[in-house]
Amino acid sequence: MNNFVLEAKGIEKVFNPGEDSEVKVLKGIDLKIKRGEFVAILGPSGSGKTTLLDILGCLLKPTKGNVFIDGLDVEELDESDLARMRGEKIGFIFQQYNLIQSSTALENVEIALRVNGKSKIFATKRAEELLKLVGLEKRMHHVPSKLSGGEQQRVAIARSLANDPSIILGDEPTGNLDTKTGDRVLKILKDLNKQKKYTLVLITHDPSVGKMANRIIRIKDGEIV
Repeated sequence: MNNFVLEAKGIEKVFNPGEDSEVKVLKGIDLKIKRGEFVAILGPSGSGKTTLLDILGCLLKPTKGNVFIDGLDVEELDESDLARMRGEKIGFIFQQYNLIQSSTALENVEIALRVNGKSKIFATKRAEELLKLVGLEKRMHHVPSKLSGGEQQRVAIARSLANDPSIILGDEPTGNLDTKTGDRVLKILKDLNKQKKYTLVLITHDPSVGKMANRIIRIKDGEIV
């Protein structure tokens, strides 16, 4: 088994190439992330860290370079295989939570399982287990508008774990939370990394997030510094 769950080699990203508005966002990124590692990617706004995370998560194609997940070059996958890999191997946590407002916490987690072909019975049982894991066993039948920001982010964490991915990618997961709530969310993520061995990659501009990680990668102006 490849010891590196996630690798990037020579990643470049150019938006609007060849035009007057051309923007070079990433300029030759190389990184390797070991299985079970907790990595924080730190950088100021506009440094390219969100673009890098989207490329690592196979949501965006690089202009140049290659991404490897479990040693497999994702460039070799067609769209259906790429979608399957995202669904099975990668869990996403976003700053904006991205929950379905008309669905309960339980239903929001169930949906992630149902779209991957799991039965209703299995999806419900798994969603209940995950919401208990993040401390929401008494809030699972509430819709997002009845939950605090921290509770909504914990629903998002539970959803990211639905298909038992090997990698969890977080885009400023505490960015919309106050310090105390953000620290609680970070502790949940740290515990998941430590106890369940999930590989965790979080991007942030907050140095306090980096203090909880095993390793910090700093990015500035599209380059690792």
